[in-house]
Amino acid sequence: MNTHKCPNIEEFKAILKKHSLKATPQRLAVHEVMIELGHACADMVTDSIKEKGTAKVTTASVYNILTHMAMLGIYHYRMSANNKMYFDVNTFKHAHLYDSINNEYKDVVDAELVKLVESYLKERKFR
Repeated sequence: MNTHKCPNIEEFKAILKKHSLKATPQRLAVHEVMIELGHACADMVTDSIKEKGTAKVTTASVYNILTHMAMLGIYHYRMSANNKMYFDVNTFKHAHLYDSINNEYKDVVDAELVKLVESYLKERKFR
C-alpha cells in the first residue's frame, strides 16, 4: 500500500515551483498548519494561522489555497456531516473514522480493510 506522506515545507516549495506558483507566506502558512492538523477545514486553518501570526489571511483565501492544493493532488478533501469541506494531508489510500460530535477525522491505515471495502463496493450498483 502506498503510504506517501504529506510533503514537508521544502518539498512543498518545490511542488509550487514545478506548477509555476509562488511560495507566498499565505501558502506556506496554510501548509504548515495542515502538516500539524492532518485534517482540517478552512476555518480551523485560518484560526491557527491567525493565532500564530505567521501570515495575514481570510477564511476565503485559505479555502481557495486548500482547494487549489487539492486540485494539484497535494491534499484530498471530503464533505463532513457539519456541511464543511475538510482537507487531508495524507493522499495515500486509507480509511477514515469520523467523529460527528467533534467533527474530526482520524486516519485508519490498514491495507486489508481498504481492500475489503473496495471489494465490497465493487459488487454494489450505485446511482
